Amino acid sequence: MPGKLEKPPAPTSPYSWWLPRHHKSAGFARRLLRTFLAGQPDGERFLDTGELLLGELVTNAVLHAKTPPGRLIFIRFELDPDSLRIEVHDADANQPSVPHPATEQDESGRGLWLVSQLASGWGCGPRAGGIGKMVWALIDGGSQ
Repeated sequence: MPGKLEKPPAPTSPYSWWLPRHHKSAGFARRLLRTFLAGQPDGERFLDTGELLLGELVTNAVLHAKTPPGRLIFIRFELDPDSLRIEVHDADANQPSVPHPATEQDESGRGLWLVSQLASGWGCGPRAGGIGKMVWALIDGGSQ
């Protein structure tokens, strides 16, 4: 499956998908979110911030999760009238570092800081019933 992102993988539920740990997975996850939100009443109000936060969280899982070869990333979206919850699961139990603003010289390191600034809430914890962790971000519909 790694590198094969031409069509969506079979969803495990209407709002969740498994993706390979691959550099193209962040872009693919954003396309899945666009498709999901397009089918929801007033879903487009979450699109810009949702795409940015989802892209950062998936990129972190791809670049920083220390997992055996072949482990996948699981993404999940949950929409209610007032908020969008985004979850990214990976098989590495190590939690992300504390977000901090990057300096002008830093080439990377802004992802979690952006998440902390743009999300109405975010966090990380162990995956229920599995190995690894789940990082989540909540987007408030009134803050768009």
